[in-house]
Amino acid sequence: MDNRRGLVIVHTGEGKGKTTAALGMAIRSWGNGMRVLILQFIKGSWSYGELKAIATLNDAGGRIEIRQGGLGFTRKGNKDVEEHRRAAEELLQSALHEISGGTWDMIILDEFNYAYSFGLIRQEELEQILSARPEQTHLIFTGRNASEELIDRADLVTEMHLVKHPYQKGIKAQRGIEF
Repeated sequence: MDNRRGLVIVHTGEGKGKTTAALGMAIRSWGNGMRVLILQFIKGSWSYGELKAIATLNDAGGRIEIRQGGLGFTRKGNKDVEEHRRAAEELLQSALHEISGGTWDMIILDEFNYAYSFGLIRQEELEQILSARPEQTHLIFTGRNASEELIDRADLVTEMHLVKHPYQKGIKAQRGIEF
């Protein structure tokens, strides 16, 4: 009998490593025979190393999938916010369907916090996601600016604190580190 209790987990903060930590949990869960879904709210069609790694794991036994959504990062006040909102809504509907379906043991909502803090996802939609989660499903939210309402509902919150970053020295993003 499985007596696992699913957790709501938040990785937030200005420091690097939020997605990386969630992907580490995904691999650990997959290695323990769990089914894992990763939904990326902002990554759009960008090419990241994790896409190849997850595809390889999926080919090696299934149980893990990654889906990209969104149109990439935006800034508050940009005129294209409505397009970003529609893209986030599309992935949000997929997330609600997958969460309520109970197929997955762990679902990672990558960069959800960013999308939420920019108003691409509304508070009532966050509540729908949290309410739809089956008791045994782990739900992980990543991204800067986690909302107080999400932090209050979470079981585990980790804030990544920036101490030093290569960007500060003018070093560009490195393959295998940032993407």
